[in-house]
Amino acid sequence: MAAKKIVHPSVDERKAMGREARERTPPSWHEGWHPAADRPDPVALLEEQDITREADLVPVRHGRMMVSPFTFYRGAAKIMAADLKDTPVAGLDAQLCGDAHLSNFGAFASPERRLLFDLNDFDETLPGPFEYDVKRMAASFTIAARNNGFSKADTRAATMTSVTAYREAMAEFAQMRTMDIWYSCLDEDTLMAGARVAVSELRGETAAAKKQEKQAKQAKAAKKSQKQEKREKSSRRRMPSGPRNARRRPWRRRTPATACKRCPSWASWSTASTGSSASRRSSSPCVTWRPPTGCPRKKLTR
Repeated sequence: MAAKKIVHPSVDERKAMGREARERTPPSWHEGWHPAADRPDPVALLEEQDITREADLVPVRHGRMMVSPFTFYRGAAKIMAADLKDTPVAGLDAQLCGDAHLSNFGAFASPERRLLFDLNDFDETLPGPFEYDVKRMAASFTIAARNNGFSKADTRAATMTSVTAYREAMAEFAQMRTMDIWYSCLDEDTLMAGARVAVSELRGETAAAKKQEKQAKQAKAAKKSQKQEKREKSSRRRMPSGPRNARRRPWRRRTPATACKRCPSWASWSTASTGSSASRRSSSPCVTWRPPTGCPRKKLTR
């Protein structure tokens, strides 16, 4: 009996299939998901699952799902599958994990006693559109980030990083032979090396951000100092100086009226000649005082 030979498509043929699938179902079709009009009740779907589960463990499962939005998402694979069944697909099927959220990725020991990182939960594995696993994985990053108080920018960055890593890995696998893909794995050494690179890049970005922040503070302080110096120069230009402008200074008190050196003493002036008492004149400022008739000094120095 002749052995059946399985013919695998070439790289160029696979690329052509991918382009055709992309044209058939553009990526923009996956945007803006809305619940279907006949969407089943999510709680009813969970209760339907409980019928086939161990009755004693059903309350434990429900209690764990009530802890947070992410724990609920972990136990709600059937709800998401029901929501995805009417979404666009490219027609490229694979053996799905069925519950590809981030907590189902982890390390485990291989038969060769090597520590590997991969999907480690296949309780709900089934053939189906590859988009289902990708969307469930991406949604798990978003929900977990929100649940841990990440900002919107960090949440989006984490989600985009996960799907970018998936896209880059698939592009690399597309250039490999079938057996090479079969034996491809992410072992402990590769994982730790990648983690070290990520930490190094993060530290570099943090140091650059701190340096940039320090430079911004220094520039702000220099700008403030320049404004202060400019303000002081402007006030010095407006400030009067010299004996010519001394009388214009509002903070300089005018010299009180005293007896003119060329005039007789105050005691020789009678109230009849001046029309007021000498004691009153002595406390009046010179600008309001006028020398009596016959005083040889017409102007008093201020």
